[in-house]
Amino acid sequence: MSRSASRRSVLAAALAAAAGTAAAGAAPAAASAPSAGPGPEPADPAPGTVANRFWSTFTDWRSGTAEGTRAVAGHRPGLVVGVPLGRTDYTDPHTGLTSSWEYARWTSPVHAPAVPAAEAIASWNARTPAGTWLQVELSGTYTDGTATPWFVMGRWASGDGDIRRTSVDDQTDGRSTVWTDTFSVDDPASGLRLASYRLRLTLYRRPGTALTPTVWRVGAMASDVPDRFTVPASVPGPAHELTVPRYSQNIHVGQYPEYDNGGEAWCSPTSSQMIIEYWGRKPSAEDLAWVNPDYADPQVCHAARYTYDHQYQGCGNWPFNAAYAASYPGLNAVVTRLRSLTDLETLIRAGIPAITSQSFLEEELTGAGYGTSGHLMTVIGFTAGGDVIANDPASPTDEAVRRVYRRREWENIWLRTKRYNASGKVVSGTGGVCYLYFPDRPTPAQRTALRAVGVL
Repeated sequence: MSRSASRRSVLAAALAAAAGTAAAGAAPAAASAPSAGPGPEPADPAPGTVANRFWSTFTDWRSGTAEGTRAVAGHRPGLVVGVPLGRTDYTDPHTGLTSSWEYARWTSPVHAPAVPAAEAIASWNARTPAGTWLQVELSGTYTDGTATPWFVMGRWASGDGDIRRTSVDDQTDGRSTVWTDTFSVDDPASGLRLASYRLRLTLYRRPGTALTPTVWRVGAMASDVPDRFTVPASVPGPAHELTVPRYSQNIHVGQYPEYDNGGEAWCSPTSSQMIIEYWGRKPSAEDLAWVNPDYADPQVCHAARYTYDHQYQGCGNWPFNAAYAASYPGLNAVVTRLRSLTDLETLIRAGIPAITSQSFLEEELTGAGYGTSGHLMTVIGFTAGGDVIANDPASPTDEAVRRVYRRREWENIWLRTKRYNASGKVVSGTGGVCYLYFPDRPTPAQRTALRAVGVL
């Protein structure tokens, strides 16, 4: 989102005012504690500021606690409903409709990241045929030995015919809060951190059917990025640029108010669609049949609809964008943080563009022509001098999307965690958040680059 206060900021302010309320309940079937699982996994080998853990292999799926789920082998191992654990009712808060669902659960082993976390963001890759959906939750233990409740990180379906895709507000235990898609310790200065965590998947299907969601990947990025208004300058690497489709969010102003009205609200799905098409995937003509034929780039409208979070009332939910990308055949997607522009250069050289989240005043990014409290753009390369080449969807036309931004300015607005807004108030920055979409069969060079940035 560009030019105006993001819904993420608005929600944060509203939730901060409500701090101290009890954690919101999960869907009925997921409220009870899971049976005891395996012991903690080994910690990551080296400390840092960011640590990722994703479960995606057949061994991974068999390592957790299965309650009605089963692991399936193959090229892309996954988790499906086996024998359902039971049946429950779910009342959709956005439609008021109550429906019955069979469900099954899988709980990951306890994972102790090398980075005791001030924040954690979950993401997942799945397919949910009509008549199915899923829920992702996170629970953990603090560094003082006390436990969190189960926090809902998302209720998700790739379609919108069964439930409304949604985050869950008002989740706090008085020490941490979930802000739409991000678990965050309320007072990092206290030293309290999340020392370990588990993820829980609940898979739902229409009773009496053989339908099932299939989950190929679930995990979380744990981070403890220090507070900073500026970051050290990195040394530019070789020039390289990828050929990525260019789409403008601004040509969609006023389109589909039910999905946040196009324009500046659609930076995230527009960026997602650019990279999905870079990897050779796109919605079919049948998929796009619902879009007004007078609208240009209907695939951007499609991306907005299928990333829309009905609680957040916008398309900027980070894990929902990753899940949308991974709904296309053969694509993996994660939400993570990177440490520097050097990490981005490593990915670009391997042929992997990235979607980055940043916020800035107009004068802080030369040539942008706008300021924003939260905006997504696609990094596609670097010039010989190290400047950032970005497909910036906040452009008047598709042709104008390719921009070159000064390296030092761009590096700072993306990686900092604190900044001053137009009123002079100290507010937060994203600290290097990005989405990475990549093939489920990466090349050796791509695999090496993904490992280098801590994703594989």
